Amino acid sequence: MIQQRNNVFWFKLNGLLRQFIVRGGCRWVNRHYTINEYPKSGGTWLGQMMAEALDLPFPKNRLPKFSSCIMHGHYLHPWNMKDTAILWRDGRDIVVSQYYHSLFFNDKGNRRLVDITRKKFRVDDYEDIHTNLPAFIELVYKEKVSPRFSWSDFVHVWADADVVHTKYEDLRADTAQELMRVVRELSGRELSKERALQIADKYSFEKQSGRKPGEENSSSFMRKGIVGDWKNKFSKEAREVFDHYAGDALIKLGYENDRSWTVQG
Repeated sequence: MIQQRNNVFWFKLNGLLRQFIVRGGCRWVNRHYTINEYPKSGGTWLGQMMAEALDLPFPKNRLPKFSSCIMHGHYLHPWNMKDTAILWRDGRDIVVSQYYHSLFFNDKGNRRLVDITRKKFRVDDYEDIHTNLPAFIELVYKEKVSPRFSWSDFVHVWADADVVHTKYEDLRADTAQELMRVVRELSGRELSKERALQIADKYSFEKQSGRKPGEENSSSFMRKGIVGDWKNKFSKEAREVFDHYAGDALIKLGYENDRSWTVQG
């Protein structure tokens, strides 16, 4: 496998090869399992654990293998996708993660994304997320910088799809148990509780980042590793703007029962 190159040709080639594989281009020879997510939902984490559980390669940030492996991506259209698991996460936590990933350089080579986003989103102090977040949400939903579709677009396409569904929040609450379920429903294999616990520990936030969940490092791809951080970042205005664009999607996925959250706090 060829490792990532930070140029347009590499990204285009990588994208084309991945589309070919997840759309069934090698299905008659090998079996590929796909972890599909809206960015910043935890797909890399789940992909690592699934690869370990099924003893398969996980070609992240590399040109993919045509042999059996765990694929990972952000695909809006489900055409001809089989053996797919959708990973959900509260869209409010996602947009907070997007803010940091799109506007601050981190250890995963996001310089190109930061350069593009900062040209479109100019503010005096990028650290002031509380003030900037309403306008950033507007940017995400109107400009659709990366990816070219919104979280609510993704929800309305995939929420009722006949694939395996899991949530970041459920994985955080009981990683081993949820991993066992996803492995069983996606592959038909049984993962023992002991093995699931070993994998959960190996790929825990603490083991991978060297920090406890909640200890923030905005220059790390694994920034904070907690559920519900949006409550610390959203102003009332940010709540209202997010509700305007994605309130229905929050309710559809069960993250809220109604819109009362927009006036709390």
